[in-house]
Amino acid sequence: MKKIFTIAGIMLFIITIMAGCGSSETKTEPVKLTISTAASLQDAAVELKDIYRKQQPGVEITYNFNASGPLQKQIEEGAPVDLFISAGKKQMDALADKGLIIDTSRVNLLSNELVLIAGQDSKLTGFDGLTGADIKKIGIGTPETVPAGSYAKEALTTLKLWDKIQTKLVQAKDVRQVLTYVETGNVDAGLVYKSDAMAGKNIKTVAAAPADAHKPIVYPMAIIKNTKHQKETEAFAYFLQSSEAAGVYEKYGFIAKK
Repeated sequence: MKKIFTIAGIMLFIITIMAGCGSSETKTEPVKLTISTAASLQDAAVELKDIYRKQQPGVEITYNFNASGPLQKQIEEGAPVDLFISAGKKQMDALADKGLIIDTSRVNLLSNELVLIAGQDSKLTGFDGLTGADIKKIGIGTPETVPAGSYAKEALTTLKLWDKIQTKLVQAKDVRQVLTYVETGNVDAGLVYKSDAMAGKNIKTVAAAPADAHKPIVYPMAIIKNTKHQKETEAFAYFLQSSEAAGVYEKYGFIAKK
């Protein structure tokens, strides 16, 4: 009888161990990447995230959209960011000077155009019309923190309009807010990227700023040095430079760097 109980005990022990092994199988947690991205890239970035999720289901992408200046400051203050895509060279240069990016990962990802927009029914026909009495408010991004605002100030200065329209300027926290101001009629005109104008509703593109009126518009991208997932971040950055990603960017009005 004792032998029977011993055998039964051994079998019960084996079954328990096997059951324990089965219950210990857990799903692998996805790698979570935080991508700080210029606000003007929002529409294209969301579509690219959906494409990448199907290709790499083990990687979860979270975007932090804002003007490039505030994103730069967040990274400088230690925000947990894996990849930064700026709408201006100035912000990326600042991070590079402080040793916060992996220098070899830096690339110029995209370029864009600066355009003047107005409401669909506006009679504005060009930049010179901004001095007219019927144009009372003009939206631009804050030049100190918003690359589109910096390009706008530079273009308006080159066109000898900056000093003439100072009292009309309404500064916004990012380029998408400028677009919203024009869409809602809170301003009579605004300067945004071509990609923003393409996403706008009830607005029209009045004119493009002359290419030589401002510095070239460049979107640099780089991996942040304190990333905890460098391999996965490198893979995502590589995807963003692919021909597939270029097609998405171009659909939204960007110019992909070859």
